Amino acid sequence: MGGEEQEQFLLPGLSLTFLQGYTCCTSEMEENLANRSRAELETALLDSGRALQAMLTTQLRGFDDHFQRLLNDSERALQEAFPGTFGELYTQSAKAFRDLYTELRRYYRGANLHLEETLAEFWARLLERLFRQLHPQLLLPDEYLDCLGKQAEALRPFGEAPRELRLRATRAFVAARSFVQGLGVASDVVRKVAQVPLGPECSRAVMKLVYCAHCLGVPGARPCPDYCRNVLKGCLANQADLDAEWRNLLDSMVLITDKFWGPSGAESVIGSVHLWLAEAINALQDNKDTLTAKVIQGCGNPKVNPQGPGPEEKRRRGKLALQEKPPTGTLEKLVSEAKTQLRDAQDFWISLPGTLCSEKMAMSAASDDRCWNGMAKGRYLPEVMGDGLANQINNPEVEVDITKPDMTIRQQIMQLKIMTNRLRSAYNGDDVDFQDASDDGSGSGSGGGCPDDVCGRRVNKKSSSSRTTLTHALPGLSEREGQKSSAASCPQPRPSLLLLLLTLVLSAARPRWR
Repeated sequence: MGGEEQEQFLLPGLSLTFLQGYTCCTSEMEENLANRSRAELETALLDSGRALQAMLTTQLRGFDDHFQRLLNDSERALQEAFPGTFGELYTQSAKAFRDLYTELRRYYRGANLHLEETLAEFWARLLERLFRQLHPQLLLPDEYLDCLGKQAEALRPFGEAPRELRLRATRAFVAARSFVQGLGVASDVVRKVAQVPLGPECSRAVMKLVYCAHCLGVPGARPCPDYCRNVLKGCLANQADLDAEWRNLLDSMVLITDKFWGPSGAESVIGSVHLWLAEAINALQDNKDTLTAKVIQGCGNPKVNPQGPGPEEKRRRGKLALQEKPPTGTLEKLVSEAKTQLRDAQDFWISLPGTLCSEKMAMSAASDDRCWNGMAKGRYLPEVMGDGLANQINNPEVEVDITKPDMTIRQQIMQLKIMTNRLRSAYNGDDVDFQDASDDGSGSGSGGGCPDDVCGRRVNKKSSSSRTTLTHALPGLSEREGQKSSAASCPQPRPSLLLLLLTLVLSAARPRWR
């Protein structure tokens, strides 16, 4: 069709917002196309985020199922073996063992518990119960048992089992729960960032990218590759600023999987808690006479219970020898797959513009005279901008105010930093204070913690009665075997930590000039 014939179909576009010169689109059509192009890009972003979320959620469920199965199998082995071997020595104290496993599950799920203190309380309660059962002929009032508890550390009534369990369990459980929490935080960040709306300047640029060629009578022209990249680098400038902390988080998650192996690894320890419990009861029975003599020496002679059985009465008690089950290979497979997928996801945020241009924007295969450059068919000459908000100051396609970062995304950057610090502490076997306030409308990021050089290893001296309720569940985890799912929460940060977090937020929100 010749130029003179074509002009019969073209209307002056003077009143239009996006298009200049002649156009076949009316103002109403232009507005509809602008809304459509924005909706299409937002849908594409949601789709990309859902794919990454699905991967992270699948990994989370796989690891969570495995770790919970290990702990459930350990408790089941205890319930099957202990009654027949230890008799009433176990059955009359069965609740103490059930409570221990409940607390271990709560800690793994993120409860505000200090694991070393929880274990110490368990051993103290168990010693009181078992000492009474071993001496039914004696009257043992609470004051006497308090004296017994004060001497327990020196007496070591359970041998080396409590110490070994404490050293190994603290490292194994903190590594397992931090890794699973990391998967949950990563998925949560992707979900929230994918919901950030596109601004009006982005809508203008995407309309011009996708539909202007149609309105100007060149519907066959596809966007030039560099033109498309500049538009989406401008639209997704804030998202690209997630890149550094996103990489740090995924690197830390890959690194901490090294702590799943060995004598103190999650695979060995979580599934073998019952072995240390059996070893402890064996040691108590072996040391009964020596222990009793030392307790009497330190606490005095207790009175005889006139209604109790005589000391010569024998109860059915034996020694239990259990073997650790060999690994099934399930965790190795999970870790191998997770490492591959986490490494593949590292450049998600900065590769997003190129990915969307290739898969969603019908981008031209090459930058040549036949692609759409925003004005006509022809080569696109401007250079491609860098990644991130600060690099968009001279973006030729999208007007970006680099002094006004998106606060939702800045909050997610803070989440990533906090979770990374938590993982780094967990790698060293430490658990840091972890405040999680991730309500969508709260204005603060989920997760909590502080750098190693600020926190170091801190011991929470809370008593069991002062523990707070849980406030943030691990995302996507369901109830297991009738156990109500516990949510993760942590102690409130100290004032110095609050100042640190506020400083990090303000520095993250400040634009970076180059």
